[in-house]
Amino acid sequence: MNVNIQHILQQGEGSFVEFKTSYNEETIETLVAFANAKGGAVYIGVADNGDVRGVKLGKESIPQWINEIKTKTEPFLIPDVELILYNEKQLVILTIAEYPIKPVSFKGRCYKRKGKSNHLLSISEVVNLHLQTINSSWDAYPDPFHSEKDISLEKIQAAMEVIRKNGISVSDNPITFLMKYNLLRDSKITNASYLLFKKEGTLDTTIELGFFQNEIIIKDTARTKSDIITQVYQVIDFVKKHINKELIFKGEAYTTERWQYPIEALREIVVNMIVHRDYRSSADSVVKVFPKKIEFYNPGKLPDDMSIEDLLSNNYHSNPRNKVVADVFKDMKLIEKYGSGIKRIIDYFIAENMPAPEFRNISGGFMVTVFLPEMENENEVKLTEKPTEKPTEKPTEKPTEKPTEKHTEKLSKNQYKIFDLIEQNPRATSEEISNIIGIRADTVRNNILKLKAKGLIERMGPDKGGFWKIVKD
Repeated sequence: MNVNIQHILQQGEGSFVEFKTSYNEETIETLVAFANAKGGAVYIGVADNGDVRGVKLGKESIPQWINEIKTKTEPFLIPDVELILYNEKQLVILTIAEYPIKPVSFKGRCYKRKGKSNHLLSISEVVNLHLQTINSSWDAYPDPFHSEKDISLEKIQAAMEVIRKNGISVSDNPITFLMKYNLLRDSKITNASYLLFKKEGTLDTTIELGFFQNEIIIKDTARTKSDIITQVYQVIDFVKKHINKELIFKGEAYTTERWQYPIEALREIVVNMIVHRDYRSSADSVVKVFPKKIEFYNPGKLPDDMSIEDLLSNNYHSNPRNKVVADVFKDMKLIEKYGSGIKRIIDYFIAENMPAPEFRNISGGFMVTVFLPEMENENEVKLTEKPTEKPTEKPTEKPTEKPTEKHTEKLSKNQYKIFDLIEQNPRATSEEISNIIGIRADTVRNNILKLKAKGLIERMGPDKGGFWKIVKD
């Protein structure tokens, strides 16, 4: 036993261990915090720094402590008690296991262990903890503010038809359908029913959409307050409106077309944002499209027992915040498989040789940011379908291979400037050209690719350390 105690004293306080020089009400608070987490032990007679001071016990000390713990907790806790002698000093170890039905409270307050400290739970955290304990979620409970009159029969039937096409048998009766998916409870529609099929747009599902020139200049805005199934398509459509679609050529043979970002990955992000949103929060979901990145934010952080590292390593079990919504989305094939969405998102970007998305908890919610690469792949010629500038000049090319042969290419003003700068400095970067001309670096890169497609320039060497060669003057 002494060896184990010595090891614990060296390790110090943490998620499962607390030191107290004497028994007091903070001891009960810590036991409650342990019970609401993964359990733990309080070592009485030990200072915060691990110094063993011992504790003096009277004949009735331990029974009095146990009785106080029992009477001041709800549901009541009874810890295991162990008395040990360490370096001739008396220690008391109070051990409590994780309580099966949470939360446990002390004087009406609920705590949960986080690291070395006890965290006082907010009302929403208390509710979440209880719902997780009974394997339920907020969206499964009756909606106290809406009724069947507020949901659309046509939207229910449309969802049923999609599910049937996916090979899943559902009743022709919408009421039976709602009952099967736990969308009716005690003869009342649930919160999930309203979110999925509400007739009118309302503030409780608001998603703000913006297209930004930079962090402070906004060029286009939209807002959706629709049902959450419709919102999946509305958000994707807004993003598509403000990113480029490219035609990819190898030589002169058309091969395929693609968007600047892998659309399947963006769709997965949007679905996750909608399914895992905390709809009890007054904050809105927000999508911001920038020239070089897109940000997706939704209220509701990751669960306390899940870290960003767990998310990226796929080392977690899926626990949707809105279980009923997730179930319907899954059968509609809006969600492919529980718990695999983040890995698929990352894999989509890796397959396109693009930077991995960034995931983080921020401002009471969760944000996913996706980025364009610093430089597009130079091994393929890409032509943007929607050029932003009109051709204004027709510079005549000087003969290169045959003295009698003449070539004429249509260039925009910016393309002509970029060509001139590359001719002066073949190693000029997109950022350097951007600063000189006064346009965005990604616009410079798109125009460079067009110059290459026209056969005017050729890349020599790698992206970094290489240079541009003038093919035609």
